[in-house]
Amino acid sequence: MKIKGITTRLVHADRNLNQPQDGAVHFPTSNSVLFEYKDVNDLVDVFQGKKMGHVYSRSSSSSNSALQKILAELEGGVDAATFATGMAAISAALLSLLKCNDHIVVSQFLFGNTRSFMNTLENFGIEISYVDVTDVNAVARAVRANTRLVFTETIANPVTQVADLAAVGQLCAEHKLVYMIDNTMTPGHMFDAKGVQASLTVMSLTKYFAGHGNVLGGAIVDTGLFDWSDYPNIFALYRVGDPRNWGLTQIRKKGLRDMGATLPPHSAQQISIGLETLALRLERCCNNALRLATYLHGHAKVAQVYYPGLSDHPQHYIAREMFKGSYGGIFSMDLVEGADILAFLNHLDLVITATHLGDTRTLALPVASTIFYESGAQERAKMGINDNMIRFSVGIEDIDDIVADFEQAFNKI
Repeated sequence: MKIKGITTRLVHADRNLNQPQDGAVHFPTSNSVLFEYKDVNDLVDVFQGKKMGHVYSRSSSSSNSALQKILAELEGGVDAATFATGMAAISAALLSLLKCNDHIVVSQFLFGNTRSFMNTLENFGIEISYVDVTDVNAVARAVRANTRLVFTETIANPVTQVADLAAVGQLCAEHKLVYMIDNTMTPGHMFDAKGVQASLTVMSLTKYFAGHGNVLGGAIVDTGLFDWSDYPNIFALYRVGDPRNWGLTQIRKKGLRDMGATLPPHSAQQISIGLETLALRLERCCNNALRLATYLHGHAKVAQVYYPGLSDHPQHYIAREMFKGSYGGIFSMDLVEGADILAFLNHLDLVITATHLGDTRTLALPVASTIFYESGAQERAKMGINDNMIRFSVGIEDIDDIVADFEQAFNKI
């Protein structure tokens, strides 16, 4: 039968896509580092890319391949590659696909660690233009003759700006640019990256995909839309077979095999199990976030709430169209002038102060003094981040309990 429901698909994905032995419903963890070939010719063919197979677990393993099939299915892609973390996935892709003197266009609202990595790329001679990705004209003005790629997040962290995803995708298609989208905040069933002509989607599996704060991981999915035969940076050695595979092949060879940020097999299985409840958890997180943001909007001790689900958010209507009626599980708020945000956070009992998101628990963090501290005041101002901002990742708790925790903390400041 054809399965339509996302949760049904995810719950049964491991046994349907990977067909584990002995009637198991989860694909087993494979901890072998090496793989034997009875015929050495087969080993040679795998090394040369003529056959599929595993030769060394730093590059691939059956556990990672099982997870990659599920991710490609979820994101509507032709294939996926997994990494030790989301940042490993981003760095592997960009270092594999770019060369000195290439130019890329990226969102000026990037998450702090991603922005820090962009600074590293600039030190390697890669030119970067930071633009307001909510305005496709700003992206278009930044495109040059040596532009290779456009990179954006769907919903920015922490100020929740929403990129003009469809318009930027059309621009990239017209200019034959790689369109790389960080889809961590809006996993496959919430946002159709392929529908906006994304070439690659990248994600931190640590967040919503795994969902329980107990495992690190990252991934890249190739949607199959980009014609890699037109991309000048693909090495001749990897220009074999179906051109749709060339980009991800080069990322695997140069970014995973050579750089070594391998996802451990046990982590791959943990993420696969976490994925089974992705849709249920994310729906609850999004509903709770909307309820909480609405409660805080207009609160006497809150100056501003940043959440795409609120009608006064600058990109509310783009978010409503792009994200299938959900608006994500994170939002930020500014307390009123003079309020002590650290004191407020210390008064929260249920909400955990921690640097993470996409968890089952509601989390909070003072933005300027932690994850964006290295950016400096000038860069924070460009991103819309002020010193009184707190970011929240809303969990799956009962919403009345979360609201009550906020209220008792407000009463103490």
